[in-house]
Amino acid sequence: MEIIQGILIIALAVWMVIDQQGLVVTTWFPIMVALFAGIIMGDMQTAMIIGGTFQLMALGVANIGGSSVPNWGLAALVGIYVAIRTTSDIEEAKAVALAVGVPVGMLGIQLDVLAKLLNTYVTHAAQKAANLGNFHKMNRILWLGPVIFGLSTGLPTALCVLFGDKIVKVILQVVPQWFTDGLSIAGNLLPVVGIALLLQVMPVKKYLTMLLLGFVFAAYLQLPILGISIIGFALAYYYFTTEMHKADRTAADGGAAVVASEGDDFDE
Repeated sequence: MEIIQGILIIALAVWMVIDQQGLVVTTWFPIMVALFAGIIMGDMQTAMIIGGTFQLMALGVANIGGSSVPNWGLAALVGIYVAIRTTSDIEEAKAVALAVGVPVGMLGIQLDVLAKLLNTYVTHAAQKAANLGNFHKMNRILWLGPVIFGLSTGLPTALCVLFGDKIVKVILQVVPQWFTDGLSIAGNLLPVVGIALLLQVMPVKKYLTMLLLGFVFAAYLQLPILGISIIGFALAYYYFTTEMHKADRTAADGGAAVVASEGDDFDE
């Protein structure tokens, strides 16, 4: 069973980076990775807690213009696998996931850069084949692109699957308690940074009342996140339909004015 789980985790790591290049563009998000990893590992609760932590880290971070950013999806995947393999305690699993996942996520920057550099040569080779009219060769060469990207996440995941839990057990025995406590504190701070980055690109001033309502629901009324999400969806849907009706009325009034104007000109 452990062998099958390891193979599926590696396959998920390969799929998520290929998906990130423009297939479905959903499964590489940490929370989505956590969903599938939880199914594979048979511990959905631990997986979703770890995935949610890394998802908060990823908020407001995007590889715009081909830039490379920490691969928090890979970090969540590796962290979930190693944490579930190492311990059954939720808090300890979270600390283990952060200890393993954060360095792997940062390593993802270099691996992404390397994959993009190698794919530059792949693109030029495919272009040469296309210029010569050898399109079958061009298609074969282009298949190297997904393979390279898949290896950029598949290889580190395979190493963690093979040696991850053993390495973590050694680290936990050697590393002092204050260091692991520091990782837990950092793990609680990083989501705040992610939310702050996200708020910078959102129209906070325009929808400040909605933000305050959400804060009151979460902090004072202790409403679960699902309930807050449903309320947010209801408010967003009401706002959307109201604005659509306004736009339709404006368009209709504008069309009537144009028709009246054209009629006057015709009569003249």
